[in-house]
Amino acid sequence: MAIVKVDEKGRIVIPRSARKKIELKRDGYVKVVVEDKRIILEPLEPISEKFFGTLKIDRWPEDLDEFVAEVVKKWWEKGT
Repeated sequence: MAIVKVDEKGRIVIPRSARKKIELKRDGYVKVVVEDKRIILEPLEPISEKFFGTLKIDRWPEDLDEFVAEVVKKWWEKGT
């Protein structure tokens, strides 16, 4: 357990011990779930980890998660 302060922008710092325990890495993503008066943070596995090695391409993007998000965004905009 840890007590942390919420700053003026609503941000908190997740203590290192908690980040290590759930294997949350820098620039990682978390899902935010609100249940009653509780906020639950669930770390998400990067898309690149899930699909690594399944695609044959000449050069991997620097950040596959951002690349996939951009592709999905463009696909979604075409459909609307």
